[in-house]
Amino acid sequence: MKALLAMLALSGLLASGLAQTEKSFPLWPEAAPGALGKEDKDIPTLTPYLPPAEKATGASIVICPGGGYGGLANHEGEHYARFLNEQGVAGFVLKYRLGSGGYRHPVMLHDAARALRTVRARAREWNLDPKRIGIMGSSAGGHLASTLLTHFDSGKPDAADPIEKQSSRPDLGVLCYGVLTMGEFTHQGSKQNLLGKNPDPELVKSLSNEMQVTTNTPPCFVWHTWEDKAVPVENSLLFAEALRKAGVAFDLHVYQQGGHGMGLGSRELDPAKFHPWTRDLAFWLKAQGFVK
Repeated sequence: MKALLAMLALSGLLASGLAQTEKSFPLWPEAAPGALGKEDKDIPTLTPYLPPAEKATGASIVICPGGGYGGLANHEGEHYARFLNEQGVAGFVLKYRLGSGGYRHPVMLHDAARALRTVRARAREWNLDPKRIGIMGSSAGGHLASTLLTHFDSGKPDAADPIEKQSSRPDLGVLCYGVLTMGEFTHQGSKQNLLGKNPDPELVKSLSNEMQVTTNTPPCFVWHTWEDKAVPVENSLLFAEALRKAGVAFDLHVYQQGGHGMGLGSRELDPAKFHPWTRDLAFWLKAQGFVK
């Protein structure tokens, strides 16, 4: 009976998600700024996953999958979007350019900022609230999300492109076992893919995002596991400490068990295997006014 209920729940989750998925589209109608070519790897895209109208809260979250800035993990992208849809939140999965494709900072940040601006600029089209748009990321995607949380701007009022007029500031952040520092506890593969082999120390400092938190950093949900051997828990602890010192509201969760890259709990979209962080996140999103 338990297995049957889990299968029914999964079927409902997949059905609701598939019915509302829209086609991916490029973030820029022409070549993206700094593009090295015209291949798929050179074209950042956004894929909307919209919740059923009867569940929709009007809130949305841009999702940055992990993958060490060398790849993109589907279970930290599409699966997150479908989970958010069940909470009534629209998910927008970002395909950003990667170090494995020859790109370095600030290209990835430009892609994330453009994604946030795009959702804000087109909010009415998707029946969304432009003042309830968050960003979420796992592992290296968590670094990208935390980079936008600490390096946003208010937009360019005189820009010819209406999207560029929008602020890139997220209204909240969700950081899942994120690579949040470029310092002692960083993930070296992510760092090299993002910054190259011998980055300038000042650049390393500027992208150690625990050192860039200010009073204007948005509220954050931060979680990690004690067992994580790929990205040490200190990443999340240092970032949460910085939020505390800056007076920024946050939820911090450190779970004892769970390996790196677990996503919702496994690499399968199986509600029976969802980790407790998913329930904690739903509770927090409700407190932020993102979930009914």
